Amino acid sequence: MASVNMADVKRLRELTAAGMMDCKKALEESEGDLDKAVDILRLKGAKDVGKREARTASNGLVAVKHEGDSLAALLELNCETDFVAKNERFQELAADIVGHIVASKPADVPTLLESELNGKSVKELLDMANAALGEKVEIRRFALLEGGFITSYMHKTDPQLPPAVGVLVQLDTPNAEVAKDIAQHAAAMAPKYLSPAEVPAEVIEKERSLFEQMTREEGKPEAAIPKIVDGRVNGWYKDFTLLEQAFVKDNKKTIAKVADEAGVKVLAFTRYKVGQA
Repeated sequence: MASVNMADVKRLRELTAAGMMDCKKALEESEGDLDKAVDILRLKGAKDVGKREARTASNGLVAVKHEGDSLAALLELNCETDFVAKNERFQELAADIVGHIVASKPADVPTLLESELNGKSVKELLDMANAALGEKVEIRRFALLEGGFITSYMHKTDPQLPPAVGVLVQLDTPNAEVAKDIAQHAAAMAPKYLSPAEVPAEVIEKERSLFEQMTREEGKPEAAIPKIVDGRVNGWYKDFTLLEQAFVKDNKKTIAKVADEAGVKVLAFTRYKVGQA
Protein backbone atom coordinates (compact mmCIF):
# COMPACT_ATOMS: atom_id res chain seq x y z
CA MET A 1 0.00 0.00 0.00
CA ALA A 2 1.43 3.36 -1.04
CA SER A 3 2.34 5.89 1.63
CA VAL A 4 0.73 9.30 1.36
CA ASN A 5 1.72 12.72 2.66
CA MET A 6 -0.51 15.10 4.58
CA ALA A 7 -0.36 17.75 1.85
CA ASP A 8 -2.10 15.35 -0.56
CA VAL A 9 -4.63 14.39 2.10
CA LYS A 10 -5.38 18.04 2.75
CA ARG A 11 -5.71 18.76 -0.99
CA LEU A 12 -8.13 15.85 -1.44
CA ARG A 13 -10.17 17.00 1.54
CA GLU A 14 -10.42 20.51 0.05
CA LEU A 15 -11.59 19.04 -3.27
CA THR A 16 -14.18 16.65 -1.85
CA ALA A 17 -14.98 17.76 1.72
CA ALA A 18 -14.59 14.13 2.77
CA GLY A 19 -13.15 13.19 6.17
CA MET A 20 -9.42 13.10 6.74
CA MET A 21 -9.27 9.33 7.28
CA ASP A 22 -11.44 8.69 4.21
CA CYS A 23 -9.10 10.88 2.14
CA LYS A 24 -6.04 9.06 3.48
CA LYS A 25 -7.52 5.64 2.71
CA ALA A 26 -8.60 6.72 -0.79
CA LEU A 27 -5.09 7.99 -1.59
CA GLU A 28 -3.56 4.77 -0.29
CA GLU A 29 -5.96 2.72 -2.41
CA SER A 30 -5.25 4.83 -5.51
CA GLU A 31 -1.50 4.69 -4.84
CA GLY A 32 -1.33 8.46 -4.61
CA ASP A 33 -3.33 9.21 -7.79
CA LEU A 34 -5.47 12.22 -6.84
CA ASP A 35 -8.04 11.81 -9.63
CA LYS A 36 -8.56 8.13 -8.82
CA ALA A 37 -8.85 9.01 -5.14
CA VAL A 38 -11.65 11.48 -5.95
CA ASP A 39 -13.49 8.74 -7.85
CA ILE A 40 -13.03 6.30 -4.97
CA LEU A 41 -14.51 8.81 -2.53
CA ARG A 42 -17.45 9.56 -4.80
CA LEU A 43 -18.21 5.85 -5.16
CA LYS A 44 -18.00 5.41 -1.41
CA GLY A 45 -20.22 8.47 -0.94
CA ALA A 46 -22.88 7.11 -3.29
CA LYS A 47 -22.97 3.87 -1.29
CA ASP A 48 -23.26 5.80 1.96
CA VAL A 49 -26.13 8.11 0.93
CA GLY A 50 -28.78 5.85 2.41
CA LYS A 51 -26.86 5.51 5.66
CA ARG A 52 -26.93 9.28 6.09
CA GLU A 53 -30.70 9.65 5.86
CA ALA A 54 -31.17 9.48 9.63
CA ARG A 55 -28.35 11.92 10.37
CA THR A 56 -29.04 15.54 11.29
CA ALA A 57 -28.25 18.32 8.84
CA SER A 58 -28.33 21.41 11.05
CA ASN A 59 -25.63 23.49 9.37
CA GLY A 60 -25.72 25.01 5.91
CA LEU A 61 -26.59 28.32 4.35
CA VAL A 62 -29.35 30.63 3.24
CA ALA A 63 -29.32 31.70 -0.43
CA VAL A 64 -31.31 34.35 -2.27
CA LYS A 65 -32.16 35.08 -5.90
CA HIS A 66 -33.93 38.14 -7.32
CA GLU A 67 -35.60 38.53 -10.69
CA GLY A 68 -36.05 42.28 -10.91
CA ASP A 69 -37.63 44.12 -7.97
CA SER A 70 -40.85 42.10 -7.77
CA LEU A 71 -39.79 38.44 -7.66
CA ALA A 72 -37.39 36.77 -5.24
CA ALA A 73 -36.73 33.42 -3.58
CA LEU A 74 -35.06 32.48 -0.32
CA LEU A 75 -33.66 28.98 0.24
CA GLU A 76 -32.27 27.12 3.23
CA LEU A 77 -29.92 24.34 2.12
CA ASN A 78 -28.59 22.17 4.93
CA CYS A 79 -25.55 20.00 5.55
CA GLU A 80 -23.99 18.47 8.65
CA THR A 81 -20.89 20.59 9.24
CA ASP A 82 -19.52 24.10 8.74
CA PHE A 83 -16.73 22.58 6.66
CA VAL A 84 -19.17 21.53 3.92
CA ALA A 85 -21.18 24.76 4.28
CA LYS A 86 -18.18 26.73 3.02
CA ASN A 87 -17.41 24.22 0.26
CA GLU A 88 -17.63 25.77 -3.21
CA ARG A 89 -19.65 22.88 -4.65
CA PHE A 90 -22.23 23.16 -1.87
CA GLN A 91 -22.59 26.90 -2.38
CA GLU A 92 -22.88 26.50 -6.17
CA LEU A 93 -25.63 23.90 -5.66
CA ALA A 94 -27.54 26.34 -3.45
CA ALA A 95 -27.21 29.10 -6.06
CA ASP A 96 -28.44 26.78 -8.83
CA ILE A 97 -31.44 25.62 -6.82
CA VAL A 98 -32.56 29.05 -5.64
CA GLY A 99 -32.28 30.31 -9.23
CA HIS A 100 -34.36 27.33 -10.34
CA ILE A 101 -37.01 28.22 -7.74
CA VAL A 102 -37.36 31.71 -9.22
CA ALA A 103 -37.58 30.28 -12.74
CA SER A 104 -39.99 27.39 -12.05
CA LYS A 105 -41.99 28.66 -9.04
CA PRO A 106 -42.62 25.26 -7.39
CA ALA A 107 -45.49 25.02 -4.92
CA ASP A 108 -43.58 23.21 -2.17
CA VAL A 109 -40.43 21.24 -1.36
CA PRO A 110 -41.70 17.88 -2.72
CA THR A 111 -42.60 19.56 -6.03
CA LEU A 112 -39.18 21.22 -6.10
CA LEU A 113 -37.41 17.90 -5.50
CA GLU A 114 -39.23 16.28 -8.41
CA SER A 115 -38.59 19.17 -10.82
CA GLU A 116 -35.81 19.02 -13.42
CA LEU A 117 -32.67 21.15 -13.25
CA ASN A 118 -29.74 20.72 -15.63
CA GLY A 119 -31.11 17.45 -16.96
CA LYS A 120 -31.65 15.83 -13.55
CA SER A 121 -34.24 16.05 -10.83
CA VAL A 122 -33.33 18.30 -7.91
CA LYS A 123 -33.49 15.17 -5.71
CA GLU A 124 -30.85 13.52 -7.91
CA LEU A 125 -28.62 16.59 -7.65
CA LEU A 126 -28.90 16.47 -3.86
CA ASP A 127 -28.00 12.78 -3.87
CA MET A 128 -24.96 13.51 -6.04
CA ALA A 129 -23.84 16.24 -3.63
CA ASN A 130 -24.53 13.87 -0.77
CA ALA A 131 -22.20 11.32 -2.34
CA ALA A 132 -19.46 13.76 -3.34
CA LEU A 133 -19.38 15.75 -0.10
CA GLY A 134 -19.83 12.81 2.26
CA GLU A 135 -22.59 14.47 4.28
CA LYS A 136 -26.36 14.59 4.33
CA VAL A 137 -27.44 17.47 2.09
CA GLU A 138 -31.08 18.51 2.07
CA ILE A 139 -33.47 21.33 1.27
CA ARG A 140 -35.22 22.34 4.45
CA ARG A 141 -37.48 25.11 3.12
CA PHE A 142 -37.86 27.89 0.61
CA ALA A 143 -40.02 30.96 0.13
CA LEU A 144 -41.05 32.73 -3.05
CA LEU A 145 -42.43 36.27 -3.01
CA GLU A 146 -43.88 37.93 -6.10
CA GLY A 147 -45.33 41.37 -6.69
CA GLY A 148 -44.79 44.80 -5.19
CA PHE A 149 -41.22 45.75 -4.28
CA ILE A 150 -38.98 43.08 -2.73
CA THR A 151 -35.71 43.57 -0.89
CA SER A 152 -33.43 41.01 0.71
CA TYR A 153 -30.86 41.15 3.48
CA MET A 154 -28.30 38.40 4.10
CA HIS A 155 -26.28 38.15 7.29
CA LYS A 156 -23.16 36.13 8.10
CA THR A 157 -22.81 35.02 11.72
CA ASP A 158 -19.22 34.02 10.90
CA PRO A 159 -17.16 35.87 8.25
CA GLN A 160 -15.60 32.56 7.16
CA LEU A 161 -19.00 31.00 6.39
CA PRO A 162 -21.82 31.75 3.92
CA PRO A 163 -24.91 33.66 5.13
CA ALA A 164 -26.79 31.92 7.93
CA VAL A 165 -29.64 34.43 8.17
CA GLY A 166 -31.70 35.67 5.24
CA VAL A 167 -34.70 37.99 5.03
CA LEU A 168 -37.09 38.98 2.25
CA VAL A 169 -39.36 42.01 2.70
CA GLN A 170 -42.17 42.83 0.29
CA LEU A 171 -43.60 46.36 0.13
CA ASP A 172 -46.56 47.53 -1.93
CA THR A 173 -44.54 50.35 -3.53
CA PRO A 174 -40.78 50.89 -4.09
CA ASN A 175 -38.77 52.33 -1.22
CA ALA A 176 -35.32 50.76 -1.08
CA GLU A 177 -34.20 52.54 2.11
CA VAL A 178 -37.23 51.58 4.20
CA ALA A 179 -37.29 48.05 2.82
CA LYS A 180 -33.63 47.60 3.78
CA ASP A 181 -34.23 49.01 7.26
CA ILE A 182 -37.12 46.62 7.83
CA ALA A 183 -35.20 43.64 6.45
CA GLN A 184 -32.23 44.36 8.74
CA HIS A 185 -34.62 44.82 11.67
CA ALA A 186 -36.26 41.45 10.94
CA ALA A 187 -32.84 39.76 10.76
CA ALA A 188 -31.96 41.10 14.21
CA MET A 189 -35.31 40.81 16.01
CA ALA A 190 -36.61 37.52 14.54
CA PRO A 191 -40.35 38.20 14.27
CA LYS A 192 -42.45 35.11 13.61
CA TYR A 193 -45.50 36.73 12.00
CA LEU A 194 -46.26 39.87 10.03
CA SER A 195 -49.12 41.18 12.18
CA PRO A 196 -51.48 40.07 14.97
CA ALA A 197 -54.11 39.29 12.34
CA GLU A 198 -51.80 36.70 10.76
CA VAL A 199 -51.05 34.76 13.94
CA PRO A 200 -52.88 31.39 13.77
CA ALA A 201 -55.81 31.12 16.18
CA GLU A 202 -54.39 27.99 17.81
CA VAL A 203 -51.12 29.81 18.60
CA ILE A 204 -52.95 32.64 20.36
CA GLU A 205 -55.20 30.19 22.21
CA LYS A 206 -52.12 28.39 23.52
CA GLU A 207 -50.42 31.63 24.59
CA ARG A 208 -53.60 32.95 26.19
CA SER A 209 -54.01 29.70 28.13
CA LEU A 210 -50.43 29.89 29.38
CA PHE A 211 -50.81 33.54 30.39
CA GLU A 212 -54.07 32.77 32.21
CA GLN A 213 -52.42 29.93 34.15
CA MET A 214 -49.42 32.13 34.96
CA THR A 215 -51.67 34.96 36.16
CA ARG A 216 -53.69 32.66 38.42
CA GLU A 217 -50.51 31.17 39.90
CA GLU A 218 -49.40 34.71 40.71
CA GLY A 219 -52.51 35.06 42.88
CA LYS A 220 -54.11 37.90 40.92
CA PRO A 221 -57.78 38.70 41.67
CA GLU A 222 -60.12 36.61 39.50
CA ALA A 223 -61.93 39.69 38.19
CA ALA A 224 -58.65 41.20 36.98
CA ILE A 225 -57.38 38.11 35.16
CA PRO A 226 -59.02 38.73 31.72
CA LYS A 227 -57.58 42.25 31.50
CA ILE A 228 -54.12 41.11 32.62
CA VAL A 229 -54.16 38.26 30.10
CA ASP A 230 -55.17 40.66 27.31
CA GLY A 231 -52.25 42.89 28.23
CA ARG A 232 -49.84 39.98 28.12
CA VAL A 233 -51.15 38.83 24.76
CA ASN A 234 -50.62 42.35 23.43
CA GLY A 235 -47.08 42.23 24.81
CA TRP A 236 -46.55 38.94 23.00
CA TYR A 237 -47.64 40.62 19.75
CA LYS A 238 -45.03 43.32 20.32
CA ASP A 239 -42.36 40.65 20.69
CA PHE A 240 -43.27 38.32 17.84
CA THR A 241 -45.12 40.24 15.09
CA LEU A 242 -43.06 42.40 12.77
CA LEU A 243 -45.43 45.35 12.50
CA GLU A 244 -45.89 45.61 16.29
CA GLN A 245 -42.19 45.38 17.14
CA ALA A 246 -40.29 48.48 18.21
CA PHE A 247 -37.95 49.56 15.41
CA VAL A 248 -34.31 48.77 16.32
CA LYS A 249 -33.11 52.16 15.07
CA ASP A 250 -35.79 54.10 16.96
CA ASN A 251 -37.62 52.18 19.68
CA LYS A 252 -40.20 54.95 20.02
CA LYS A 253 -41.67 53.80 16.70
CA THR A 254 -43.16 50.49 15.68
CA ILE A 255 -42.37 48.99 12.28
CA ALA A 256 -45.98 49.75 11.33
CA LYS A 257 -45.33 53.42 12.16
CA VAL A 258 -42.07 53.44 10.17
CA ALA A 259 -43.89 52.06 7.12
CA ASP A 260 -46.82 54.44 7.54
CA GLU A 261 -44.56 57.49 7.75
CA ALA A 262 -42.81 56.37 4.55
CA GLY A 263 -46.15 55.91 2.77
CA VAL A 264 -45.65 52.20 2.18
CA LYS A 265 -47.33 49.00 3.34
CA VAL A 266 -45.48 45.83 4.31
CA LEU A 267 -47.21 43.02 2.42
CA ALA A 268 -45.10 40.08 3.57
CA PHE A 269 -41.73 39.00 4.90
CA THR A 270 -39.74 35.80 5.29
CA ARG A 271 -36.88 35.24 7.71
CA TYR A 272 -34.73 32.11 7.76
CA LYS A 273 -31.93 31.24 10.13
CA VAL A 274 -30.01 28.06 9.41
CA GLY A 275 -31.09 25.23 11.70
CA GLN A 276 -33.87 27.26 13.33
CA ALA A 277 -37.61 26.63 12.94
